[in-house]
Amino acid sequence: MLKGLGGLGDMAKMMKQAQEMQTKMAQMQDDLANIMVTGESGAGLVKATATAKGELKALDIDPSIFNGDDKEVVEDLILAAIKDAQSKAAERSKEEMGKMAEAMGLPPGMNLPF
Repeated sequence: MLKGLGGLGDMAKMMKQAQEMQTKMAQMQDDLANIMVTGESGAGLVKATATAKGELKALDIDPSIFNGDDKEVVEDLILAAIKDAQSKAAERSKEEMGKMAEAMGLPPGMNLPF
């Protein structure tokens, strides 16, 4: 196709690969928005659900923890569940990006996006 142009054929191939990578990255971002993770605290009394992108989607609180004297405890449990969900979301996102990097033939440990 571009035989007489030396390295331009390789450049066109690299550009095509870069476009494919960009498309895959956009798809991965969409996928992360649909993957749900759940963090919890208080042995499951408080559960926070978030996307793998870290966006909080739901909060489930067992009614047994509501006692006027334990306001700070309830707040701490809610905060702990949200932090757990965010931590799990970050880990899941890292795993999914690692799978994508591996599928693209990138060396292990290479972080995406660059």
